[in-house]
Amino acid sequence: MGGTERVAASERVGIDELLERVRAGYDRVGPQEAAAAATDGALLVDIRYTALRERDGLIPGALVVERNELEWRLDPQGSHRVAEAVSHDLPVVVICNEGYASSLAVVSLRQLGLHRTTDLIGGFQAWRAAGLPVTPGAADG
Repeated sequence: MGGTERVAASERVGIDELLERVRAGYDRVGPQEAAAAATDGALLVDIRYTALRERDGLIPGALVVERNELEWRLDPQGSHRVAEAVSHDLPVVVICNEGYASSLAVVSLRQLGLHRTTDLIGGFQAWRAAGLPVTPGAADG
C-alpha cells in the first residue's frame, strides 16, 4: 500500500554481482568494435556528465545524453525523444567514463525495447587509450 518493498537478505546482491548478471545478457564491444559499429550506422551515446566531457573531450559524432535523461531521449515512442531515436531496431552503443554506468543503462534501454543496445568495455577512457578520435572539451579550449 504505497510503502517500500523489503528485499530478503538472500535476494540482495552487491554491485559487482549485479554488473556480472547484467552483462551476461548481452555482448559488449571494445573501442574498435564501437568505432566500426558507428561507421555502420550505430548510434554512439555518451552519458558522461558535463565535467568529464569538458575535462577529457568528446567522441566525434557521438550523441551526448546525460544519464538522467537517457530513457526519455532514446525511447522511439517517447514525446521527448531525440531525432535519432527512430526505431527499436536502432543499434546503440552506450558510453560512460569507464564502462560501469553504461552497463546498467543498457538494461534500462533494453527494457524499453531497444534490443540492439550494448556498451563500450572500458568506456570513454578505453576509446581514448585506443587512439580513436577525440575532440577537446570546453575546458581545453
